[in-house]
Amino acid sequence: AKSLGCNDIEFSPEDAGRSDPEFLYRVLEEVIKAGATTLNIPDTTGWNMPWEFGELIKKLRENVPGAENVVFSTHCQNDLGLATANSLAGALNGARQLECTINGIGERAGNASLEEVVMSLALKGNEQFQGGPGTGKLYTAINPVYITPTSKMVAEYTGMKCQPHKAIVGANTFQHESGIHQDGMIKDKSTYEIMTPESIGLMRGESQSGAGIVLGKHSGRNAVGTRLRELGYDLDIDKLNAVFARFKEVAEKKKGGLDDDDLESLVSDQAGSMNELWRVTGLQATTGMSGIPTATVKMIGPDGIERYVSATGTGPVDAVYKAIDQIMGVEVILESYSMNAVNEGIEALASTRVVVAPKSGGPNDRFAFDAQTSMLKEKKFSGSGSDTDIITSSARAYVSAINKLLSWHKRRMTNGADDNSGIADAVAVQGEEPVVVN
Repeated sequence: AKSLGCNDIEFSPEDAGRSDPEFLYRVLEEVIKAGATTLNIPDTTGWNMPWEFGELIKKLRENVPGAENVVFSTHCQNDLGLATANSLAGALNGARQLECTINGIGERAGNASLEEVVMSLALKGNEQFQGGPGTGKLYTAINPVYITPTSKMVAEYTGMKCQPHKAIVGANTFQHESGIHQDGMIKDKSTYEIMTPESIGLMRGESQSGAGIVLGKHSGRNAVGTRLRELGYDLDIDKLNAVFARFKEVAEKKKGGLDDDDLESLVSDQAGSMNELWRVTGLQATTGMSGIPTATVKMIGPDGIERYVSATGTGPVDAVYKAIDQIMGVEVILESYSMNAVNEGIEALASTRVVVAPKSGGPNDRFAFDAQTSMLKEKKFSGSGSDTDIITSSARAYVSAINKLLSWHKRRMTNGADDNSGIADAVAVQGEEPVVVN
């Protein structure tokens, strides 16, 4: 590694938390001699208690020859919910690199949570870490005001939402329902908050400070943009315009205005609409206990022409998806489909997420090269959609995923090898009655 210009070379002994200490001493001594500069000590299975893991770091620093010349690191899994505690115990005993992840995502139960580690050291790092080398005052170089927007970005890109009671970044972290808690918050926010939401980039905003601003169908772009910035979304003008256009569409149908969860769902919805090839312009579905579920879908394609197809299915969503497949000229497998109510009530916004993969042997069948395994693997595409109507929400998510597939496919097509129009058996709209395609 040094011959390739690497100055920081890390070695990780797998499952160090359950390994024989004497054996670890010998192994780590040899890797230091070989040129390792960082020793990453993993609790691979999340087995250790904080006092056990902290003691392990301490003993390694005391008994490994050359330990004073390297940086000790931690890599803790969360199988017992102790990943953050174990990482901090490692820091207390001399570890100066803590490996962690945004929102605590990772293998099995996840890894140590970056936001929990950062805020623990921000609040306690000056006075509670006297065990290791140095002054006992620990800090990170991370600016915590970026925690909230980064957490939201990771949740959006991975589709892995944070549990509401997740420390630091969960939706309930700065919510207060108990009467005595609310009374204390009104008098002094520090009564029940050891940190402010603003310190992690979550602005309380007018909706929580009592000014009573409600975002509804009469709200303007500035009001929507301001609240989105308070929520941690710094959108460029094109993305803001796209979100605002969807906001106006939904606000016309949703009484009582849109709350923060609704706005965040619209941001996720529009994230997949950038550079879209196809978009849904009309949709009608019929279903019931008797009769065959049928859907008619209208879409505008990359050539600017509106087309429509009608199809039947096992249910209304299946019928819509079959119609979309025929219009867009794709054959895909629906890998996963999930829907959640963004908030409570009969008028709640529905948020849908799908994952699709090209069908083997179909017109869009392609494989991607996996850099980690050096093997070709099936490419998958995800999409999100939101609407007060669950069928429309489902359609938007599906089209978003297939638009990604077509865009990816288009970039990799061989010249003249395939049809790149993105138009299949759809019928151009000329005012006549829809033709049902079974």
